Amino acid sequence: MLSAKRRVLAIAVCALAGLGGAAPGQAQTQIELNQQAGAVYKEVDGKLNDSYAKLSARLSPTSKSRLQAAQEAWARYRDLECAFIGTATEGGTIQSTMITQCKTELTTRRLKDIDAQLNCEEGDLVCVRN
Repeated sequence: MLSAKRRVLAIAVCALAGLGGAAPGQAQTQIELNQQAGAVYKEVDGKLNDSYAKLSARLSPTSKSRLQAAQEAWARYRDLECAFIGTATEGGTIQSTMITQCKTELTTRRLKDIDAQLNCEEGDLVCVRN
């Protein structure tokens, strides 16, 4: 049931994104859906990379090393989790879209985590300041 919901969500997100290809409401090819999903992912990933660089630049060498290790582990998790999610549509033309949509969703969550570190209020004990 969850995989069917994810498929519908992915198609809706891609159609509403309006990033190139046919206008929303018009029939779209799977290639256009893949391109739209890829464009959305690329945009979110770019934002994550920018925020990560800003956070990394203000950390001590020890904290920076720990952030880098955490980011590498997170990227491995993202790729493995989305490959797993993609097995629900394995062999289908929508598989690529589903994997990319999963990566977008997880990257958006990670971006929120990194941005939270960048925008911590003074006295917040979960904020890394060194």
